[in-house]
Amino acid sequence: MFFVFNLFKRKPRVYSKIENHIYGIITELLKVSSTDINVDELGGKYYLSNEEQHFKVTILSNDYVIRLTNTRDSVAEKYDKIFVEDVLKAVKEEKHRRMELVYDSINNSIEKMAERLHNTLIESNEQESQKVRRLETKHIKNKKVNY
Repeated sequence: MFFVFNLFKRKPRVYSKIENHIYGIITELLKVSSTDINVDELGGKYYLSNEEQHFKVTILSNDYVIRLTNTRDSVAEKYDKIFVEDVLKAVKEEKHRRMELVYDSINNSIEKMAERLHNTLIESNEQESQKVRRLETKHIKNKKVNY
């Protein structure tokens, strides 16, 4: 039974030297936080840009084309479908990771604001309760007992 499942398992793809080099460039760009990732899902276009390093990558997923651009050169090549899908997988994973960081940050900010609001409401209610107690005690002191 194990042998049957082993046949269907996808074997790791061995990339060419240039594909390895391009994959390395793109993954290194993705590791740098100053690299912008922009996605046009409908058009199948993915853009990476790092202004500090003067480097841009455009991935056209529908045509399996990757364009690398620096200050002097721009090269676009059509690559194997599986290679481009692997590159896109890395880009999408990094985009998702960054979105989770933003989501967590926003969520933490909202939780802190809610906690401050809750504490403010508790303090306000306590102050109102103290005012009511003072008024009640003043009212009782001012009241004369008639026998």
